[in-house]
Amino acid sequence: MRAEEAGADVAATRLYRLARERRPDRRPPNDERGVAGADSVERCELCGAAIADAHRHLLDMSARRLLCACRACSMLFAHGSVGQQQLRLVPEEIRRPDGFEMDDATWAALAIPVDIAFFFLDTAARRTVALYPGALGVTESRLSLDAWHAIVRRNPVLAGLEPDVEALLVNRTRGAREQWLVPVDVCYQLAGLIRTHWKGLAGGEEVWRQLDLFFDDLRRRALGAAAPLPNVHSSLNMERTP
Repeated sequence: MRAEEAGADVAATRLYRLARERRPDRRPPNDERGVAGADSVERCELCGAAIADAHRHLLDMSARRLLCACRACSMLFAHGSVGQQQLRLVPEEIRRPDGFEMDDATWAALAIPVDIAFFFLDTAARRTVALYPGALGVTESRLSLDAWHAIVRRNPVLAGLEPDVEALLVNRTRGAREQWLVPVDVCYQLAGLIRTHWKGLAGGEEVWRQLDLFFDDLRRRALGAAAPLPNVHSSLNMERTP
């Protein structure tokens, strides 16, 4: 199914918002105390407290929307004890699964038109969805469930992904053959990065430089050698492109 046809699916129209519009003068504080009376700081979308640039996200299950959360609010949802039906805490762990099996033929069977994509179980849609980032945002591609189930059989680690908030991220750009198990907000950060830096038809050198930095940082994080990625803020609404 072509990407434009996926727009007919209800799941393709759900809004995924990584952040509110960020004006050029908006600078997050170095910690979560903020500055009294400062309207330009980034704020928790639950309690309104000032938050640092690197912060946690909650997934609003009813609106299918990512919310920025301060440390105190995110801790309330750390064990699913508060509002777990409405809000889900997005995890932090980055993993590179050992021995992951995905050859070129397997990738081709998924019919993804680009070389970066992410996959997660969307409980509202009751199926695994495949999304890929591009110059216009995030597009949903109709996923061949037979092809997907074949990948899961060969890679049982995928069955353990937390629905809605954990994803398989695949990078096959410029000869790469990388698979990552990541929080879903990382995927939307990547999408925001691509849309922000994409120029012209081929993207331009800057977007490739940013992609190299992004995946270099993922490699370090998977080894526990780097702090969490700062959030990629822009004026984007992370809608799935029909």
